[in-house]
Amino acid sequence: MSALKPKHQRLVLVVLALIALVAAGLLAGYALRNQASYFYLPEQMRDDPPAVGQAVRLGGMVEPGSLMTLSDGVTIDFAVTGRENSRIPVRFSGIVPDLFVEGSGVVAEGRLGPDGIFVADNLLAKHDENYVPRELEGMSEHQAAEMAEETTVGLE
Repeated sequence: MSALKPKHQRLVLVVLALIALVAAGLLAGYALRNQASYFYLPEQMRDDPPAVGQAVRLGGMVEPGSLMTLSDGVTIDFAVTGRENSRIPVRFSGIVPDLFVEGSGVVAEGRLGPDGIFVADNLLAKHDENYVPRELEGMSEHQAAEMAEETTVGLE
């Protein structure tokens, strides 16, 4: 029985390696297809809504005056607005982030319901560039820098 020449052996190994890479990429894509979460602005969701039940993220501003706590004390309703006066109603049940207030930025992760209400599983509150942690409120920049220095001394 004749053995393959070294040149042909390398060619077979390269072809097998390429097949393995393509197969791994296809498997990863197949496994992650339902994990991908698309980001929508309110105007995009209004003009081209995602399929009902598809996991997406909705980002915008919490409309002032829209925040209401329902009778169960855990569920809130509010509206997310965008630049073009678009308004998407949102319902969330759970613990609301500390930075979540009317007029602030928010990213809601969830699904659009058949009734047009976005049902959020998770809320991510965003803050503006003027945000100051509670621990640093009222401190000068020098005092805040000293406090930061003290907290990082033992980490090096």
